[in-house]
Amino acid sequence: MASIASSFQPFESDKTLANSSDDLKAVVPSKFNFTNEPTALRSDSIPIVDFSALTSSDPDQRSKSIHSLSKACQEWGFFILVNHGIPEELMSATVTTAREFFSLPDHEKKKYEAKSASDPIKCGNFNVTNNSNQNFTLWRDYLNLYVHPYFHCPNKPQLLREVVLEYTERTRKLARKLVESVSESLDLEQHYVDQVLNLDSSFQLFAANLYPPCPQPDQAIGIPPHTDPGLFTFLIHNGVAGLQIEHGGQWFNADSPPGSILVNAAEQLQIFTNGRCKSVRHRAVVNDKRERISIVVANGPAGDAVVGPAAALVRKDGRAIYLPMKYEEYVEARMHGLVKEAQLTKSRLHGKSILDEHVDN
Repeated sequence: MASIASSFQPFESDKTLANSSDDLKAVVPSKFNFTNEPTALRSDSIPIVDFSALTSSDPDQRSKSIHSLSKACQEWGFFILVNHGIPEELMSATVTTAREFFSLPDHEKKKYEAKSASDPIKCGNFNVTNNSNQNFTLWRDYLNLYVHPYFHCPNKPQLLREVVLEYTERTRKLARKLVESVSESLDLEQHYVDQVLNLDSSFQLFAANLYPPCPQPDQAIGIPPHTDPGLFTFLIHNGVAGLQIEHGGQWFNADSPPGSILVNAAEQLQIFTNGRCKSVRHRAVVNDKRERISIVVANGPAGDAVVGPAAALVRKDGRAIYLPMKYEEYVEARMHGLVKEAQLTKSRLHGKSILDEHVDN
């Protein structure tokens, strides 16, 4: 994958955000400045999908659940997954050990400073350049790990490796079942899905994000509006909400109850379903009262899988909306786009997707 080192910001030489919140109580330092409106509407309409019903032996119950999942992916691009079978203790431990990583001394974290996008373990901050060629830093510290098909994890804290390994294995199984269920709702044969996406070798990324309290939430941003590459992205947090999703031209707070997982359809699912499932923009905002930690697991097809609209759907629609592309090449092109367009246009700030460049007119 291509290097995007110019967009990475290593942990500060003196302190990380995680260890410097006491110094940031008055105003936001200029390097973080990003004027935005962090408020959003409340919604009780974000779909809820019962995972246990997807695996039910009752055909009627299972059919209704598959329909609900498909509808959620097509209308909202987001849903709240409940009864998924992952113990709350494991989810809590994942958040806790991630927080322990951010609390490590800076010299420990510096071992994993981001140098290129291909680093399987990387941490730090992230710089963004707007269309006025102004550079600013996101209000977060992050840890990104490539966890499948090859597993990578820091050695400290001691329990991090064990917890991340178990959590990502479980979420990978959930993601596979969700992909299969969506495909079934579209009358796609399972062997075709397995062959095309090669889910046995699926690429999976684990990301932990820490957002300290921000004295001026309208002058900084956790993550600007964007969409995700891959099939399904899972998110849990420490009980402090901060994710907002765009729906019908408006921003909504994506609040999820304890023990649930917030799931969004990603770009390869939109491509594979020929536009039926929607990969929608979302953003992470900050607040001035509580530290927020989010755990994100991005589940994609195999890196060498060539993903395009499913052949059966192309026949039904009469045309393919998107061009097929190898997933690892797609991600690399997307990274090129983020660097190039974030420097020249508003791509990273306003969530322009590489999907726009794959439309076959």
